[in-house]
Amino acid sequence: INYSICDYNLYMECIIDKRIKDLRKEMNINQTELAELCGVQQSCVSKWERGETYPDAEMIVKLCQVLNSSADFLLGLKDY
Repeated sequence: INYSICDYNLYMECIIDKRIKDLRKEMNINQTELAELCGVQQSCVSKWERGETYPDAEMIVKLCQVLNSSADFLLGLKDY
C-alpha cells in the first residue's frame, strides 16, 4: 500500500492522543500529575488526549521519558 504524507499525518493524529492517554492510565496518574511531570498545564494534556493539539518534538521527548515509552510507539510507528 502506498500512503501519502497526508494519510500518515492523519494516522499519527489518530493514534498519539490515544497512546498518551493509555500510557498515562497504565501509570495510574491523572492528567494533572502528568502535566506537572512534563512542566505544562493540565489543559495541555487534556487537549493532547482529545486530539485538539499535539505535543511538539521537545515535548514528545519529555513524554517518552515520563511515560517510559519510545517515540516510535508514541507516534504509532511501532506497536510495542
